[in-house]
Amino acid sequence: MKHITEYKNIVFDMGCVLMDYDPDRSIRKYTSDPDIIREIRNTLFLSMEWLKLDCGLISEETAIERVLPRLSSDEAREIAEKAFNHWDEYNMWIKDGAEEMIHKVHDRGQKIYILSNASARLPKIYRRVMPAAELYDGVFFSAEYQCIKPQDLIYQTFFKTFHLHPEDCFFIDDTPENIEASRRNGMEGYVFSDGKIATLKRVLEF
Repeated sequence: MKHITEYKNIVFDMGCVLMDYDPDRSIRKYTSDPDIIREIRNTLFLSMEWLKLDCGLISEETAIERVLPRLSSDEAREIAEKAFNHWDEYNMWIKDGAEEMIHKVHDRGQKIYILSNASARLPKIYRRVMPAAELYDGVFFSAEYQCIKPQDLIYQTFFKTFHLHPEDCFFIDDTPENIEASRRNGMEGYVFSDGKIATLKRVLEF
C-alpha cells in the first residue's frame, strides 16, 4: 500500500461516508406511528425491489407497484407512496466536515470520484445532497450501469468508464465486502466503519 498522498485518485462511496442516511426520515414526515414506520421500512426500503432499483433492473413505477400490495392497510400504502416519492428530500444529509474534507483532497491535487450503489434517481439530484459536488471528477452510480458492489464487474466498469488504473486509486467505503472486492480488482481501500469525518481526515492525513 502506497502513502495516501501518492494516489492520484480518491474514490468515495456516498451513503454513510460523505453523507448520512436514514430510511425512516421520509416515513416520519407522514406518520409518527412506530408500527407503520417499521412496516414501511422493512417492506419498502429493505426490500428486494429497493436492491433492484440500485441495480437498475426495474423502474421506480414497477418497484412501488410491487411493494404497495404487501403493506397491511390503506393508510400504510398511502404513507409508503409519499415516503417513496420524496425519500431523496429527507433521507440523506451531508456529514459535518465532509465538504471541508473534499476541498482539502482537491487542493492537494488529487482527483475525486464517487462509486456508489444508488438508484436512477441519484444522477438527477446528487448535486443537491452531496458535499462540494462541483469538485468531483467523475460520478458512478450503480443503476446507470446495471451492476452493483461488491460485484467485480462494477469496479472494472468504473475503471474503464473514467480511464483509470486501479493502482492509482484509493477507495473509501463503509462495507468490508466492498473493500475486499476493490482490493481483489487492484484498488486499495479503507473500511470506514465508525462514520466519523475526523477518522476519515486522519486516514487521508489532514
